[in-house]
Amino acid sequence: MKHSFLGLALVLAAVAQPLSAQIKYESYDLPNGLHVILHQDNSNPLVAVSVLYHVGSKDEIPTRTGFAHFFEHLLFEGSANIGRGEYMQLIQSNGGALNANTSNDRTFYYEILPSNQLELGLWMEAERMLHAKIDQVGVDTQREVVKEEKRQRVDNQPYASFLSEMFKRAFKQHNYRWVPIGSMEDLNAAKLDEFMAFYKKYYIPNNATLSIAGDIDVAQTKAIIQKYFADIPKGPAVQRPSAYEPPLGGEIVDTIYDNIQIPAVFAGYRMVSETHPDAYALQMLTTALSDGPSSRFSKRMVDQDQSALQVAAFPFAMEHHGVFIALALANGAATTGALMTTMEEEIAKMQNEPLSDKEFTKLLNKVESEFVTRNSNVAGIAENLANYHVYYGDANLVNTEIERYRQVTPADIQRVAKTYLKPENRVVLHYLPKSAQ
Repeated sequence: MKHSFLGLALVLAAVAQPLSAQIKYESYDLPNGLHVILHQDNSNPLVAVSVLYHVGSKDEIPTRTGFAHFFEHLLFEGSANIGRGEYMQLIQSNGGALNANTSNDRTFYYEILPSNQLELGLWMEAERMLHAKIDQVGVDTQREVVKEEKRQRVDNQPYASFLSEMFKRAFKQHNYRWVPIGSMEDLNAAKLDEFMAFYKKYYIPNNATLSIAGDIDVAQTKAIIQKYFADIPKGPAVQRPSAYEPPLGGEIVDTIYDNIQIPAVFAGYRMVSETHPDAYALQMLTTALSDGPSSRFSKRMVDQDQSALQVAAFPFAMEHHGVFIALALANGAATTGALMTTMEEEIAKMQNEPLSDKEFTKLLNKVESEFVTRNSNVAGIAENLANYHVYYGDANLVNTEIERYRQVTPADIQRVAKTYLKPENRVVLHYLPKSAQ
């Protein structure tokens, strides 16, 4: 769900935050368990107010999937003190922007506001946490919104089903076997008291991180936080689902007939979680394979063989596990089988031959540039501080994580390619036009 009411001036100002050598921050916990992170940057009169709730689709039960994503929508309905439909209006009319997103592991809300409206953002997030409006009217309204989102973003988008098709084959026991959009049947079957119970279980201060970055006075900000959040009752301890998932146990190959014109192949290799040390080498491996025209897949399949219109590889790393995804869209008469064979050949080269010094240096420069970009605005800083705290237990990785990439060697990249990119560890989906069925 995106609520993008950014005026041009606000966009430019938010993006143009100058970088400092170190991102300084202060963090503390309220007695009710709310974790607070504050980063002061007075270079522009903007502030990002964000709340990360540690609840995503993996925290749902199999018969009620889609709840976390549904709440991303539902919690914009208003509260005891904010009328229905007023949430966005209040932020927009005060010169701000807001957005939200849901993943397998979290739900994240934020506002970017003129710094003199900091208290407004904090009050509204406290309202969301303390007494959001959860009633039958809101539930019925947002059910239709979510259905329409699924129709637009999944059902009627070419290849958009590949993650759900991939994950339900890659995971048999773990809750990652469904994706955040969930099942419309589950949402239709759910009763109002089930939604209220989900809210009381997860949208509580001891399951949340409040991260604020921008033009703030720290002492004043702490006083406002105390005013609006300190009296919110602590909830019961959140029980996490099991992280266990057995090995894939052999290659899974399937064909999906979709409303597409161009055949494509998607290969998903089971990999480690985002916090595992190997995740850094795997990220660099994907950059080497598909990031830019000089990458291995692009040079071979797009330029040399001209068998692919588009290629990509990326690690879909999550809190408990991950999936390393490689894909290619066919050009001309090229078959998905031939594309898969070529990708395997390029992967084999990565497994058998370490990167040259020149290629590795170029790769590391790209990774460093991307790291800097992620911390180049107050919204990104607020989000990264929260993520690092929740998943890694160390918000200071916002400053130091790049050193973990710098410690990766060409031999490490070669090793993870051998370890994870094996046929017996993957799901391969051949996407073909429905007319080929």
